[in-house]
Amino acid sequence: MRAIIQRVSQASVTIGGEIKSKIGPGLLILLGVEDADGQEDIDWLCKKISQLRIFSDEAGLMNLSVQDIGGEMIVVSQFTLHASTKKGNRPSFIRAAKPEVAIPMYEKFVKTLREVSGLTVGTGEFGADMKVGLVNDGPVTIVMDTKKKE
Repeated sequence: MRAIIQRVSQASVTIGGEIKSKIGPGLLILLGVEDADGQEDIDWLCKKISQLRIFSDEAGLMNLSVQDIGGEMIVVSQFTLHASTKKGNRPSFIRAAKPEVAIPMYEKFVKTLREVSGLTVGTGEFGADMKVGLVNDGPVTIVMDTKKKE
């Protein structure tokens, strides 16, 4: 499971001209699921993201988590995070989980993130043509991969 975590001052997901999710200060999470992912990956990643200290304290140091600031989150499914560009110029998405695996994993991830963080967690819509808007705060962007925990 791969995630791109972006600290945002605001973010939104629009589908077909309608706003699906909108947040103020918090995290925009782009999530890629592969076949090898399981509940252990979800649990580890949700805990890590909830406690990730990437928000500034009163001294301007990154010492606060999204929970500490009472922020919000949006999770957007993004299979392209598992793109392989080793051969040729057209990315291969062979490692990305098929919808029958990815959708339940995505839904479990969102549910677990809500439970672990106790915060509002908005979503996109799996497989939809989404327009994701954000103001990256900092900018701060973190890449996490559950297969590369060390």
